[in-house]
Amino acid sequence: MPDQQPHRHHPRPPVRPRALRLGVAGPVGTGKSSILATLCRELAGELDMAVVTNDIYTDEDARFLRSAGVLPTERIRAVETGACPHTAIRDDVSANLDAVEDLEEAYGPLDLVLVESGGDNLTATFSPALADAQLFCIDVAGGDVARKGGPGITGADLLIVNKTDLAPHVGVDVDAMVADARSARDGLPVLALSRHDPASIAELADWVRSVLARRRNGTHVPTDPGPMAPHSHAHHHDS
Repeated sequence: MPDQQPHRHHPRPPVRPRALRLGVAGPVGTGKSSILATLCRELAGELDMAVVTNDIYTDEDARFLRSAGVLPTERIRAVETGACPHTAIRDDVSANLDAVEDLEEAYGPLDLVLVESGGDNLTATFSPALADAQLFCIDVAGGDVARKGGPGITGADLLIVNKTDLAPHVGVDVDAMVADARSARDGLPVLALSRHDPASIAELADWVRSVLARRRNGTHVPTDPGPMAPHSHAHHHDS
């Protein structure tokens, strides 16, 4: 009778957690797509990444990122919401979830998926069912909007005051704007950012790394900045 070989147990490799989903919201023209491009340039060499953009009727933001060459083009997906931008990030996130999950299935395991909202108002927030963390972007040319508050400004995980290099040209005191933002955010972080300032870019990249590390070790808990303020978009018809 042949000797029986001892049974050898081969442990399964640890399951890598799904990607961190980082939402990026803010009004039109504040530099959301530029922030995505900056993060891809800074982090794509160390993290497996993908991007989902949102526009109402076009894929313009996705085309901008593809043309910038910050990621392989197939890792940048566009969602055309066909309605108010907040709808697809807050009210019915299914189209964005489908895009994120398709990217993870095709190119995973991924470390980070950036989800850019279409330009919306100061109350735009992501559903925690879509975004594990979210940053909100305003810019120095937009005036003292931080004082106006709103859940995006007061409750996002990170508030970015963008385009600080333009401050001398628009008569803005960046330090005062950041102080107003910090006052509105009850201790949550605020970052003054310029794509021409390596130190601020490094700080943004480090913030993303820290959120990713907390998610991997189980200490990051997604928070909901709060629902958007009720609003509607009037539709005018010729009589």
